[in-house]
Amino acid sequence: MPGRLEGKNAIITGAAGGIGLETTILFAQEGANVLMSDISAPALATALAKIKQLLPDSKARVETVVCDVSKEAQVQNMIESLDSWGGLDIIFNNAGIMHARDDDATQTPEEIWDLTHNINVKGVWFGCKHAVLSLRRHSKTKGSIINTASVVALVGSATPQLAYTASKGAVLALTRELAIVHAREGFRFNSLCPAPLNTPLLQDWLGDDKPKRARREIHFPTGRFGEAIEQAQAVLFLASDEASFVNGHDMVVDGGMTKAYVTPEGPSLRAPVNNALKEAL
Repeated sequence: MPGRLEGKNAIITGAAGGIGLETTILFAQEGANVLMSDISAPALATALAKIKQLLPDSKARVETVVCDVSKEAQVQNMIESLDSWGGLDIIFNNAGIMHARDDDATQTPEEIWDLTHNINVKGVWFGCKHAVLSLRRHSKTKGSIINTASVVALVGSATPQLAYTASKGAVLALTRELAIVHAREGFRFNSLCPAPLNTPLLQDWLGDDKPKRARREIHFPTGRFGEAIEQAQAVLFLASDEASFVNGHDMVVDGGMTKAYVTPEGPSLRAPVNNALKEAL
């Protein structure tokens, strides 16, 4: 039985870990040829070895390329390299940063603002621009472009990270406009809005600090952080022909976080979580 992306050619940026890596694995399982992009060659090599171990019998073509998405020439070369594959069908513009020095309006250094927007906004723009050019060059009648935004673009963040939040809001606006502009060409543009995920980086940061952990988990009606695979499943849907009438959509995958009104007390919250939160507050 053919996969949901059988014969499609895809690029995934930020593919060496997290959502990007999980999406690469899913795409390959569903028959797509995938060009994995990241800024770190060693991280890409490790990720590719993992994929080969997980999918030893896969017929999908999976290769890697080092690319700084804030540099247009590198993005252009990356996308044009798929001309030898028959052209691009799908791109997941997932690469992004949230810098440790990102803060509020008074404390965020200008260089951190510029760095964040160069990667998170210009990088997405470059990916979209050259994806459209590739789709046109190969006379494609349909294509799927998915851009990673964030729930903070919808509800804001209680922890100051102004450059990141603003950049993700820009990704939403950019995606919506491109969805309208290119709809008649058959090119779909959608955004993914993840909530905070259960990653090694997050777990190391939280450590054994129970009040700190509870302060974050309290925002989730599910009582837990999301997993990268849960975001990847959403990307797979948006990339597939099953989403043929989904265009300009902000797909929120957050376990209900943005729909919840959270207070220290609440009948749906377990007592241990409430007690820990009281300590945090």
